[in-house]
Amino acid sequence: MNIERLKKGLAGLQLPCSEQICSRFERFHDILDEYNRQMDLTAVLDEDERVDRHDLDSVSVLAYTAFPEGARVIDVGTGAGFPGIPLLILRPDLQLTLLDAQQKRCVFLQEALKRLDLKARVIHGRAEDAGRDPGMRETYEVVISRAVASMGILQELMIPLARVGGKSIAWKGPKGLEELESARRAAFVLGGRLLDPVQVRIPGREDWAHLLLMTEKVRPTPAAYPRKAGLPAKKPLA
Repeated sequence: MNIERLKKGLAGLQLPCSEQICSRFERFHDILDEYNRQMDLTAVLDEDERVDRHDLDSVSVLAYTAFPEGARVIDVGTGAGFPGIPLLILRPDLQLTLLDAQQKRCVFLQEALKRLDLKARVIHGRAEDAGRDPGMRETYEVVISRAVASMGILQELMIPLARVGGKSIAWKGPKGLEELESARRAAFVLGGRLLDPVQVRIPGREDWAHLLLMTEKVRPTPAAYPRKAGLPAKKPLA
């Protein structure tokens, strides 16, 4: 792993970069490589690209919006643990839940957390079911998701999990601007208010940028949502 690249990137984002943080990122890469030989976790194999597109991309949100101390955070469709685990490496105070629909990924996540000496809850399940679970619905200060679905679908998977006064944050590429109208309409139905998109650039990567699409939860989500598993994708609200 290119530790110097990580350090420069974190410094450019004005984020902490202790020896413990760097060591955990390095170990996480090693664990990811080990499991990636057994299952499809990431197609980004180049170490410099992984630092930029996975690690720095995940934690860049901390440079643009505040996560309250000890906030309850859920990563919807976390996959290989992005953005949740990099955020936890920088902010171990977060009460993080990693949610994924594939059991084998959950096994990887549990092992990675154990070996990184980090604490988080790993749940094998779908976001639609989690959003209807009384123990999870409208529980989280921050709901995050990266590279999961279009915004018309994603809003229904995320907003029901956010408490009123909390927010959901979706990582999107530049084409995410084309999804703003559907995101706004779905947010309104679900009790949210879409905020202005935030453009994020990774230090040293002027050729590549992404968007953070944030939604503030302003009122409770109607009881009809989220709909049963599969319906949001088949019939997006927007």
